[in-house]
Amino acid sequence: MSSVGCCSTSRRSRSGRVADESLPAELQRTEKDGLTGRASTEDVPLHSSALKNTNHRIGGSLKSKVLHRVFSEDYERVKNYIFDPRGQTIHRWNRIFLMACVISLFVDPLFLLVPSLDSNNMCMEDDFRAKVVLTTLRSVLDAFYAAQIIFRFKTAYVAPSSRVFGRGELVIDSKKIALRYLSRSFLIDLFAAIPLPQVLVWAIIPNLGGSVMVQTRNVLLFIIFIQQVPRIFLLLPLRLEIINASGALTEKAWAGAAYNLLIYMLYAHIAGVCWYLNFVQRLESCWGIICDQEEPLCRYDFFDCHHVHDPGRSSWLSSTNATTLCEPSSANTPVQWGIYNTILGSSFASCQFFSKYFFGYWWGLNNLSDIGQNLTPSTYVGELLFVNIFAAHGLLLFALLIGNMQRYLHSTTIRIDQWMIQRADTEQWMHHRHLPPKLRQSVRIYDQYKWAATRGVDEEALLSDLPMDLRREIKRHLCFDLVRRVPLFNQMDERTLDAICERLKPVLCTQNMYLVREGDLTEDMFFIIRGHLESWTTNDSRTGFFNSVRLGPGDFCGEELLTWALDPSQGVILPTSTRTVKALKEVEAFSLAANDLKFVALQFRRLHSKELRHKFRFYSHQWRTWAACFIQSEWRRHKKSKEEAKLRYNKDAAAGKSTSSRSFWDRYARELIEITRRDENNPVESASDAVNMVQKPVDLDFL
Repeated sequence: MSSVGCCSTSRRSRSGRVADESLPAELQRTEKDGLTGRASTEDVPLHSSALKNTNHRIGGSLKSKVLHRVFSEDYERVKNYIFDPRGQTIHRWNRIFLMACVISLFVDPLFLLVPSLDSNNMCMEDDFRAKVVLTTLRSVLDAFYAAQIIFRFKTAYVAPSSRVFGRGELVIDSKKIALRYLSRSFLIDLFAAIPLPQVLVWAIIPNLGGSVMVQTRNVLLFIIFIQQVPRIFLLLPLRLEIINASGALTEKAWAGAAYNLLIYMLYAHIAGVCWYLNFVQRLESCWGIICDQEEPLCRYDFFDCHHVHDPGRSSWLSSTNATTLCEPSSANTPVQWGIYNTILGSSFASCQFFSKYFFGYWWGLNNLSDIGQNLTPSTYVGELLFVNIFAAHGLLLFALLIGNMQRYLHSTTIRIDQWMIQRADTEQWMHHRHLPPKLRQSVRIYDQYKWAATRGVDEEALLSDLPMDLRREIKRHLCFDLVRRVPLFNQMDERTLDAICERLKPVLCTQNMYLVREGDLTEDMFFIIRGHLESWTTNDSRTGFFNSVRLGPGDFCGEELLTWALDPSQGVILPTSTRTVKALKEVEAFSLAANDLKFVALQFRRLHSKELRHKFRFYSHQWRTWAACFIQSEWRRHKKSKEEAKLRYNKDAAAGKSTSSRSFWDRYARELIEITRRDENNPVESASDAVNMVQKPVDLDFL
């Protein structure tokens, strides 16, 4: 097996040189991913220097760009510290981070419920248990935002210029990723991750007293909602990114409606806690007015529960009327309670945390639903602003909720229903035909991958409805740069490339899909743009022969069809494939059908380029297979000649023939030349001489 299958290809390349003009110069410097034999290292000499200069010979190849701009499957070199934005790791992290963002939007306003009333001592204190729980929960959520910053520094991005076809190329250079992130959304992410509420409730508010405490809580309210803005800014594009990465639209109509309902409930949640904090501030304002009237017995510090054991406070508390006057139901109250006039009175502020939250949430949801029509505000400017903003947002959110739910339940449903019907038909058909589970899963994966690459749009049908001139311009925009980077096309003029672009068709392949099988008719020629494939041949199933090679961006397969198109003596019968080509990962390529390839073949003849012939040989795996076998055959023949000459010399020495040093080398060289000439005139047919098994490819008529 090992002696016969000398042309089997390993992943590492070995190169050799032969003085044969039928071999192009590129073949004598076999590229890194090129063809080689599976023979032992002594069979073929290794020229490591040839590996370093291979990719620099061909200017337009996609392979020269993989160090900084690669496709999703090509970043093995950096996969341990650079993430693919469309990979499973980032996809799972985005889902986790989305949940953390939603939870944080509901958690942050809860800090406004921390102030609580001690009704027995008529003072304000913080709910310590609630403060500890909220701080812990908020710190855990902040850790997710900090982790998001780290992920963004380590996540590749799609080059904007490569989005014209398929899913585009990835930029994996760490410096470029960092600079792009720093110049775009780093400051927003950093501000969203700062633990501002924790600092306020633990470090700032406890150290303040008197009238300053009221203003500090206003600052807390302001800062929390300022920090909500970047967190909402992160949430919206993150949701779209998850939808795009999953390769499907919102599969259920109710999911979009639930998303809008969640926004409505979030605003009711925020309005409820804001209403509670304003109620506490109105209560403190009432206490302050009465304290001013009872001076000098009263001080503002008395309303802080830290001073509850002050002797002066005890005497003031026994004589003050603040307890009865600062009730919304009191006729002599010094303040206007307006929308804060509740049936619970001031005792509402002394309730348990969850009681305060759910009562405030009910107030927000109830008044948001009727757009604040039942609210009777006072003449305080702050309260009037709150009511006006609340009513305007209530009207807007209610209209958006109804409108978006109708849109999701009607217009969006049409497209989703079409997709669901098609998917259901496919499932029923596969069930009716009793397809095996593995084959059914392959069909599902292909449908999902096709949507991810085309966003569910039938590009061919869309272009066919456009005028010829507009269709040509769009095809040029989508294909021109990519086609120019295909080695066989990069020397053509723009008019020829435009004509080729019109005939190219995009091809999408999922993992383990076969583009062509050995022995089948070759109907298309494929030019790889993204992904990797494995190509192998058994040379018409000859015993012991196997040759394998890996194809990547810039390579092509189905070159038998080009040979057929360039040969005018060929008939209408399509050639058979000499290789089997299988996708290792998701692959995006362009294809040319037989009739379209006839046109391309005519353009090749117009070029009159000998370099084009060499380039075709260099990228053709038929020529690589033959060249590798030819090189190995010549090398083995050379080794055999040396061994025979050395054996003859040893026999002569054993027979007692003494020779001088110089005559020995003369005789050795003469015998080596004789054996070499004899082998050339009478080639030995043997199973180990693989070049006799591999037929030399037809030389294309480019001239």
